[in-house]
Amino acid sequence: MLKLSGVSKIHVAGEVQTTALDRIDLDIDAGEYVAITGPSGCGKSTLLSVLGLLDVPTSGDYWFEGRNVSGWSESRLNELRRGRIGFIFQSFNLIEELSVFENVELALEYTGMPAKERKVKVAAMLDKLGVAHRAKHRPSQLSGGQQQRVAIARALVAGPAILLADEPTGNLDTAHGDDVMRLLRTINAEGTTVVMVTHSPAHAAQASRTLNLLDGRIIVDALRAA
Repeated sequence: MLKLSGVSKIHVAGEVQTTALDRIDLDIDAGEYVAITGPSGCGKSTLLSVLGLLDVPTSGDYWFEGRNVSGWSESRLNELRRGRIGFIFQSFNLIEELSVFENVELALEYTGMPAKERKVKVAAMLDKLGVAHRAKHRPSQLSGGQQQRVAIARALVAGPAILLADEPTGNLDTAHGDDVMRLLRTINAEGTTVVMVTHSPAHAAQASRTLNLLDGRIIVDALRAA
């Protein structure tokens, strides 16, 4: 489904160059649940951004669902990303001026889906994630766990093939963090490919495969023992 070949990412600030990814080779099959771990600054979030088409490699090739997207324009990448990739962030990234319902519906605004169909899909997703009773509330009126549930609903409502999660439990207490992890396992069991960045060894152990990064390189690629 996803394939990186010799992918490097170098950040340049003035005369200083920092290698975030160093010749990464990686294959992720459809339906996998992959955890990306490693110390701060090792390239985890950069790798997730490249996989999500939010950032482009300095060198190397990236195949997304069989298409080599290296060198594609931003508009083409946006079109490919829309509806195919869902994102969950540590900071939730909900819009305070919008209701819960409107935040989730926003993910469907640019798909061309008729308004009536959008509302049906949003209502169903909020119900599935257990926050339908909060549909008219603003994000600030929700607990952290509820906000992350809304963010997950927004990420899933368009039916993406892959869900990318960057420290999805980072702003949550243990109970709500465990709740989110259960949701991710369910989402993966239903067929969605999940790739998650995490600092938590316990959460990484729940994935079926773990990648450990150091200095922009994958130093461990391990499948969970059955």
